[in-house]
Amino acid sequence: MATSTTQSIWRSGGGDTTKTAYAGSMLMVADFYFSGAAVASTAVQKSSTDTAAVVLPMGAIVTSIQTNAAITGGTTPTFDMGFNLYTAGTASPGTLINEGLGTTAKASVNWETSTAGTSLGAVMSATDMVKVTGSVGASAGTGGTVAGRIFYYVPTNGSYTA
Repeated sequence: MATSTTQSIWRSGGGDTTKTAYAGSMLMVADFYFSGAAVASTAVQKSSTDTAAVVLPMGAIVTSIQTNAAITGGTTPTFDMGFNLYTAGTASPGTLINEGLGTTAKASVNWETSTAGTSLGAVMSATDMVKVTGSVGASAGTGGTVAGRIFYYVPTNGSYTA
């Protein structure tokens, strides 16, 4: 399969040929998968068969995460998602999802949900790429899986201000 990478600002194919209108940022989606018994700050992988780590670019802002959790064992098992800085390895566990319910299939975590971590909706790192991580929550499961999609963007001007 071919892959394409660009640093271009994407624009709509119609309408403003003068490039006066603000083009905005392109929303991207990354699939992920991890064990429901993962220890703290375990790198999530791309799928159940692709064990490559999910690495997001410098300046990435995660807007929401769709999960399909099927964690087994424990009493009402929970899970966390966060990230490690790619170069420095500094861990920020639970900063994307904090105590997500591990038995809820097809849940969506966004800025307004109670399990949203402190880095959801904010630049994770302005100086380094980040490796997305997953782990058991305070009520640890003993098996099963968590899979889903991470929705993110990198601001077209390279910085984010609320």
